[in-house]
Amino acid sequence: MEKKLEEAIRVFHDGGIVVYPTDTVYGMGCRMDQPNSVKRLFTLRRRPETKAVPVLIDTISLAEKYYTSPLPNNVRHLMKTYWPGPLTIIYWCKQDLVPSLVRGGGKTVGMRQPDHPIPLALIKRVGIPLLGPSANFHGQKTPYSFQDLDHELLAKVDYVLEGECTYKMASTVVNCTRNPFFIERQGYITFPKH
Repeated sequence: MEKKLEEAIRVFHDGGIVVYPTDTVYGMGCRMDQPNSVKRLFTLRRRPETKAVPVLIDTISLAEKYYTSPLPNNVRHLMKTYWPGPLTIIYWCKQDLVPSLVRGGGKTVGMRQPDHPIPLALIKRVGIPLLGPSANFHGQKTPYSFQDLDHELLAKVDYVLEGECTYKMASTVVNCTRNPFFIERQGYITFPKH
């Protein structure tokens, strides 16, 4: 696996796109700081440019570099309670650090710390957040296993890492731009009704 991780990291540094397993689903990504790679990712996935993409980080401190500060207590609590894990947190971001395309032209970013050794190792060694949308054409079947991946899509990316997805269910997405936060997408994590 070490040689495969090294190759994936080389591909990321060269501006490439990699398909990799996460705790929830198979994702595909590139470095967030490479605009041409981000644009290519949108084109490959046939994703509308007005739709933001999730960003994967490996530590809370890395997330704090991109969210506006100071972070409110409810956001900190969610991060400390559910990360690493299948919770994507949408909050206001530093727009000069998060490309417009990643934000879907908005002022927020959705970030998540996956509970899976492969993306965590990739992010740690690349040193930059990775984009983490599911590895499928926009609106098509979500890939929960390697067998679910579309061969047409695989032929267009630069590298593929195989592995198991732990939860085999999408992350829950919470929007924390208001307090109390609201759920944008129900996924693996459920919250009690208030």
